Amino acid sequence: MEIFWLLLLGLAVAAFVSRPFWAGADPSRAEDPEVAALEAARDAKYREIRDARADRDSGKLPEEDFEILNAELRREAIAILDRLDRARSGEERSRGDQERTGDGSERATDREGRPEETESKLPDGPPSG
Repeated sequence: MEIFWLLLLGLAVAAFVSRPFWAGADPSRAEDPEVAALEAARDAKYREIRDARADRDSGKLPEEDFEILNAELRREAIAILDRLDRARSGEERSRGDQERTGDGSERATDREGRPEETESKLPDGPPSG
């Protein structure tokens, strides 16, 4: 009887471990490499901003230089966030989050079925910490 339970447990573990390789696995759940790269770039830019702030606070970076560097880093971060937002919205559309309009064209919708807004909602700055 112990062998039966061990065999059953082994089968359950094998099924759990091999599930991602089954033919019926949903490929749309895989992370988009472009989104992953942009998220890494965003995190790196936030670190640069925090490092510049720390350098200013420690006296390594004069205030005038910090203001110039901070403005440039924030512009770059906003550009990355814009690209990330576009990449994510493209990913959502490719997953079928589109709605047919009366004329046969498609428009993007949010999770509740309302049309997506076209304006990007970017944060004021990087998270502190």
